[in-house]
Amino acid sequence: MTTRTTPCAGSEAAETEVILDLDDISLSFGGVQALESISFDIRRHEIRAIIGPNGAGKSSMLNVINGFYHPQKGTITYEGVVVKAMKPYHAATRGIARTFQNIALFKGMSTLDNIMTGRVNHMHAGLLAQALYIGKNRREEIRNREFVETIIDFLEIQAIRNTPVGRLPYGLQKRVELGRALAAEPKLLLLDEPMAGMNLEEKQDMSRFMLDINEQYGTTIALIEHDMAVVMELSSRIVVLDYGRKLADGKPDEIRHNKDVIEAYLGVAN
Repeated sequence: MTTRTTPCAGSEAAETEVILDLDDISLSFGGVQALESISFDIRRHEIRAIIGPNGAGKSSMLNVINGFYHPQKGTITYEGVVVKAMKPYHAATRGIARTFQNIALFKGMSTLDNIMTGRVNHMHAGLLAQALYIGKNRREEIRNREFVETIIDFLEIQAIRNTPVGRLPYGLQKRVELGRALAAEPKLLLLDEPMAGMNLEEKQDMSRFMLDINEQYGTTIALIEHDMAVVMELSSRIVVLDYGRKLADGKPDEIRHNKDVIEAYLGVAN
């Protein structure tokens, strides 16, 4: 498999393999061109940011990666294998998990039960066997609950483990959604505006969790985020989209000083 040199966040450049390669991706809805001939890759263990103004095609790109949308043109290669007609459940079984721009939780269920839903691909007992809760099925349930408890400890949400998520403030709901994605034990974690609507303290906590997920769990992260301070601090590399096209691709310092990016997104310098 191809190896390339990339700077990891906070470290010297290291040899890292490509986990996902997107080549010449185009996606349209009727006469609306959402993505046009976009190519970039994501390297294993990096934090890869996808930025751009509203309507640039960022969420559409995440939807292509995990199978919600199927591009009319282009090739997706995941872990060295060309993927055709990816479905969301295929993505999940292959180690791709995500959070959403708009929180998608079961509001009447507890924090623990919401995170448990992320373990569905690790539960092999049938519905009847689960209901009986005996023998190996009981042991499987216990193992999955123990794993979820480690995530609850990691995200520091022990105090709300039994609270229905509909009663939680927005920032904690975002943390629960992150926990559910982590419960799937993803190789590639897609985060769609994980800090939208958060205050400064909540953003600092989420940034810390993302770095720990990347470093301690070894999880590759693809991140959509509008807070440029967060993007520049956390990311190994950044790809910039604008009106469905790739505007730039590079390290944070390269993007920060790219004139096209400044004019299109970061604001024209005086």
